[in-house]
Amino acid sequence: MPGGRPRSFDADTALDRALEVFWRQGYEGTSLIDLTTAMGINKPSLYAAFGNKEELFGKVLARYLEGPGGYTSAALEAPTTREVVRLLVHGAVDLTTGQETAHGCLCVKSVQAGGPDAEPVRRDAVAARKAGEAALRRRLEQADDLPPGHEPADLAVLVHTVSDGIAVQAAAGRTREELTRVAESALHALFD
Repeated sequence: MPGGRPRSFDADTALDRALEVFWRQGYEGTSLIDLTTAMGINKPSLYAAFGNKEELFGKVLARYLEGPGGYTSAALEAPTTREVVRLLVHGAVDLTTGQETAHGCLCVKSVQAGGPDAEPVRRDAVAARKAGEAALRRRLEQADDLPPGHEPADLAVLVHTVSDGIAVQAAAGRTREELTRVAESALHALFD
C-alpha cells in the first residue's frame, strides 16, 4: 500500500530553519507557529516529518552539535593542550558572536530553560554538555603538557565554564572583539 503524499519541502532546510528559530528564541520562547512559519510547512507536515516540538528540538540539538558546534570535536584533535583550549575558547567566541547567527549558545540557553514543559529539553542539553566535558576530560587525561596545578577533570570544567561564560556574554551584547580578548586572557592565565 503506498504511503502518504511525498514531502513538498526539503527536510534539511526545514531543520536548519528550526535551528535558527530555537537558537534565537530558545525552546520556551518558540511557538509552533514560529516554527511552521520559519520552516515553510504546516503543523501536520511538521508532526509527520519531525514529531512534536520536543522531538523536533532533539533533532535540532543534534544538528547544532554536529554543525555549528562541531568545532569542539575538531579542537580535541589538536596536538597540544594549549591548542585544544585555544580552539575551544576561540571557537566559542566565533560561534556565539556570528554575523549570521543568533548570539549566544543554543545549548547554554537550553540548559537554563526553566518551565516544567522544558524539563526534557533541559535534560537533553545538560546531557550534551556533560558529554562534551567528558570528551575534553578524556583528551586532557592523555596529555603530557597540562598547565601546572591542573587536573584533567578540573581543567575540563574550567574550560567549559569559560566557554559558557563567553556564550552568556555574547547573548548579552558583548562584541566579538571584547570576547576575543577574554579568550586570550583565559589562555594567558592558564599557560603563561
